[in-house]
Amino acid sequence: MAGLSYFDSVVLGVVEGLTEFLPVSSTGHLTIAEKALGHPVDDPAITAYTAVIQLGAIVATFIYFAKDIRRLLAAWFTGLRRPEKRHDDEYRVAWAVIAGSIPILFVALIAKDLVSGPLRSLWVVAVSLILWGGVMWWAENVHSRRSAAGRVRGESTLTMKDGLAIGVVQCLSLVPGVSRSGATISAGLVRGLDRVAATRLSFFLAIPALTAAGLYEAVSERDGLRLLGTGPIVVGIVVAFVVAYASIAWLLRFVASNSLKPFVWYRWALGIVIIVLLATSVMGPK
Repeated sequence: MAGLSYFDSVVLGVVEGLTEFLPVSSTGHLTIAEKALGHPVDDPAITAYTAVIQLGAIVATFIYFAKDIRRLLAAWFTGLRRPEKRHDDEYRVAWAVIAGSIPILFVALIAKDLVSGPLRSLWVVAVSLILWGGVMWWAENVHSRRSAAGRVRGESTLTMKDGLAIGVVQCLSLVPGVSRSGATISAGLVRGLDRVAATRLSFFLAIPALTAAGLYEAVSERDGLRLLGTGPIVVGIVVAFVVAYASIAWLLRFVASNSLKPFVWYRWALGIVIIVLLATSVMGPK
C-alpha cells in the first residue's frame, strides 16, 4: 500500500492524543479518521500504525505520572522484601495495577486476528459507541446513588480484587468503539471508586496494556510499517505525545467535579451519524 503522508500522520497523531484517554474510543476515532483519509482500515499496516502511535500517549502518561509510578514501584519492591510494609496503601494499589494488567495481555494475544480483522469495521465502531455509552450512563447512575449515600471509595482503598475486576472489563475495549478508558472508568465507578480514583487507575492500567500493544505491533508488522514510512510514524508518535499530555491534565481536572454523561451524549451522536453515513452508502464500513 502507499506510504503515509505527513499530513495524515499529523491528523492521526492529533486524533490519538485527543481520544486515547477520553472515554470516547481512540481506536474508533482512528478508524473513522483513517477511512476519511482514504486508507483501508483493515489493512495490517494501518492497524499496526494505530497501535504504534499509542506509544506517544504512553510516554505522556509516564512523564505526567512519573512521581506516582516511582512511588508505587518503590512501595511494591519494598513490600516484597519487608512483610510489614504489605499493609501500606501504595503497595496494595501497585498490586491492583498488576492484577488489572494481566487479563488484557492474554485476551489481546488470543483475539488478535479477530480484533485486527472482522472487528475493524465502522459498523462495529458505531454500534459499540452507542451500546457502551449506555453502560457508561448506567455506571454514572450507580456512582451517583453511592455518592449520595456516602459509599464511594478513594484510591487508597484499592485492592487486587478491584484491579482484577476492572482489568477483565478492560478486555472489552479491544472491540473498536468501546474505549479502554470508558471501560475501565465505568468499571471503577461500579466497583464503588470515586471518579478521580477510577480515572487515575485507568491511566495506570493503560501503561502496560498500550506499551505491550505498541511494541508487539511494531515488531510483528514491521514490514508493513516500513511501507508507511519511518518519518510519518515518528511524527505521529510525537504529535500524539504532545496532545495526549494536555488531554491527561484536562481530563483529571474535568472528572474531579463532572460526570461522564457529556461523553455519553457525544458517543451516541457520533454513533448515529456513522450509522446514517453507512446506511446511505456515503461511507463504506472498511
